[in-house]
Amino acid sequence: MSETTTPDPVATASLPVPHTRPSFTRYFPKILFWLVGLSLLAVLALYAARAYRLLASSGSGIVPTAKVQRGDLSLTITARGELRGQHPQVLTAPMTGGGELHITSLLRSGIPVHKGDVVVQFDTAEQEYKLKEAEADLAEAEQHILQVKAQQEATDEEDRYALLKAQTDVTLAELDVRKNPLVAAITARQNDLALSAARDRQTQLQRNLTNRQATSQAAAAIQEAGKAKAQAQARTAKENIDAMTLRATRDGYVSVDQNANVQFVFFGMTLPPFQTGDAVRPGMAVAEIPDLQNWEIDATIGELDRGHIAVGEPANVEIVAVSDLRFTGHIKDVGGVAGPPWDRKFSCKLGLDNPSPRLRPGMSARLVITTDRLQNALWLPAQALFESDGRTFVYANSAHGFVPKDVKLIRRNETRVVISGLAPGQEVALANPLDIAKKAPNASKGPIPRS
Repeated sequence: MSETTTPDPVATASLPVPHTRPSFTRYFPKILFWLVGLSLLAVLALYAARAYRLLASSGSGIVPTAKVQRGDLSLTITARGELRGQHPQVLTAPMTGGGELHITSLLRSGIPVHKGDVVVQFDTAEQEYKLKEAEADLAEAEQHILQVKAQQEATDEEDRYALLKAQTDVTLAELDVRKNPLVAAITARQNDLALSAARDRQTQLQRNLTNRQATSQAAAAIQEAGKAKAQAQARTAKENIDAMTLRATRDGYVSVDQNANVQFVFFGMTLPPFQTGDAVRPGMAVAEIPDLQNWEIDATIGELDRGHIAVGEPANVEIVAVSDLRFTGHIKDVGGVAGPPWDRKFSCKLGLDNPSPRLRPGMSARLVITTDRLQNALWLPAQALFESDGRTFVYANSAHGFVPKDVKLIRRNETRVVISGLAPGQEVALANPLDIAKKAPNASKGPIPRS
């Protein structure tokens, strides 16, 4: 007989519930998103690698070319310059005879000024101290002069009284001497001695009076010299204080000079302009007030064009700040060549023929100088011409690739060269084909491809 067992509800509730496996469709959108993203990244990487190979191949294996041109040609020189007024009023630090001066006030470049306006102000503390010191010395010298004069007057009064008394004693002694015939001999002798003594005393007092007057005059002269010295020092200090305020003597605009007093200057460094607080040596130029009726442009041009420029040649000028206006100018002066061997340049000054009230000192200018006009000339871009071992040649294109071909150079500038020895339409390389071939990753021995 079998026994039936009824499960315990409490024990059944304590048993673990079996785990159910999640459905695959729950994570399918995320998996699909990541697969699409990885595919896109792979495609982008493939195209980037292919583009890089194409760029490397085209950049190092293809030679840029140009064709020989025949026609009328104008050779020009382009340069950049800075606008400046001619015959400027130069404001320099005063020669105060001391050390460096310090700027306490300075107008910025380009600020308009009128005649009499203060442009530069230097620190006057030292000169004001010297002025007060000189004024104190002057007051002291004046008091000494008064004291010497008072002493001199008192001494002169005493000397005059003593001299008058001596003269009176001489007169009385002379009266006593007149009694000599009537008195005893010994009394007469005493009267003679008294008269002689009175006269001697009078003579000595006269000498003393002359010496004292000379001494008093010398003392007064010394005090007067001290007074004159103090006056000169005070006047010099006042003049120095006035000179430390630099004013404009005409209407115009301020142009602040570069500070050449900078202690540490590195090669190629542009000197900064003066500013408030800078130290200035006496005699240094700090600022200028240009003449706005006459303008000139300071420019630097490469040494290659030095022989093609002459004084008086015309030029087209564009002022960057007023590009809507067109100006013309002419070359006024050509300076010497300077600079390192790899970048030799020369200075050139141009006068502006048609100035405008809108111009200001320091504005940048672009110059185009036409040096020559050639008719029916053969010309090429300047980079197509090569020079080596005394040869002047180009790399001309042929059935066998680019080959060197000697030419004759007639004229050149920064962008173009005029030559002879080639036919119009001849294709030449703008870069050395051999160098390009060496840089090509898969350089072949055949002709170098053209661009």
